[in-house]
Amino acid sequence: MLAPAVNVMVKAARAGGNVLLRHMHRLDALNVVEKERMDYASEVDGQAEEAIVKELRRANPDYAILGEEGGAQKGNRGPSRYTWVIDPLDGTSNYLHGIPHWCVSIALCEGPEPLHAVVFDPLRNELFTATRGAGAQLNEKRVRVSERKDLPGAMLVTGFPPRERKRADAQLDCLKVLLRDVEDVRRTGSAALDLAWVAAGRCDAYFEAGVQPWDIAAGVLLVREAGGRVTDFRGAPTGPMHVAMGTGRPLIAGNLRVTESLQKVIVSSGYAASFD
Repeated sequence: MLAPAVNVMVKAARAGGNVLLRHMHRLDALNVVEKERMDYASEVDGQAEEAIVKELRRANPDYAILGEEGGAQKGNRGPSRYTWVIDPLDGTSNYLHGIPHWCVSIALCEGPEPLHAVVFDPLRNELFTATRGAGAQLNEKRVRVSERKDLPGAMLVTGFPPRERKRADAQLDCLKVLLRDVEDVRRTGSAALDLAWVAAGRCDAYFEAGVQPWDIAAGVLLVREAGGRVTDFRGAPTGPMHVAMGTGRPLIAGNLRVTESLQKVIVSSGYAASFD
């Protein structure tokens, strides 16, 4: 049985997902803005976030909100112990190009840490949920991270965010080392779904830099509750999930053994040092 807060989040995620589905077949008519170099948002991102916030505010008007489009907002009574962290459309570039891989991501943080998580893939009708201490689920069936024991044969997922292109050489050097052993490295274009898929055992680990809390807050809890590990590139905690942090942060997520080996390669290849 889902926690009451998760039921609220599911309703909100489905409301946002419905907005996205309604606009899928008129992508050419959408107004698109470039927030930063090669980092885009469309009017549908804002509309989806409005639908999500409406549902969340209706249930808990005193909770704070951190949204990718709306930024930080206080609750009706000012600062709150709880914060909704929302990405109304994770995978905007995929969505705008008609690539069917994007999702809605919502986390409820208690202080800096995620307490509940929902990642909703409207196209596949896949609903990933998690509550701290209660495990992770996909469509209400328990999921676990993969059992792979090391990098050889592993399926990894990464990203190449526009704001991290200055470190592209270091990242490519790291990939060259990884590709000697791993089966493959995918780049799917949605950090939230990448993390959800790691939690479900569909891939063995995920790593990316420049990610913001709205990209990862829900996915981080999913991976943890599925038995996985989440750290930065040097094995340290990932930082608070209820506030934005400048240009973002580096992240590794996966099962314990693969993430340990992946972290060693990221450090030995010099990729981690590019953030010092």
